[in-house]
Amino acid sequence: MARRCELTGKSVLTGNNVSHANNKTRRRFLPNLCNTTLMSDALGRSFRMRICAHALRSVEHRGGLDAFLLKAADGDLSAQALRIKKRVVKAQNPTA
Repeated sequence: MARRCELTGKSVLTGNNVSHANNKTRRRFLPNLCNTTLMSDALGRSFRMRICAHALRSVEHRGGLDAFLLKAADGDLSAQALRIKKRVVKAQNPTA
């Protein structure tokens, strides 16, 4: 399983550990990933996702999973999140 947020696309970054003697060794900055269950109001069911803590705060700020997905760019979303987004759009506009 990749260390990548399913909603924001945030992934591993690299950098240096710098000692007092200014020696540099490579290190990795890992995203704070959490296994969470998010509820979709439009679909009436919940989805298990692996998202970062920052994305969880953003979902709450925007008013839920549906609002977050509708505003999110398709390039940042995982395949599962894209499928959910398409189903939410279809549920909100049944005639379109």
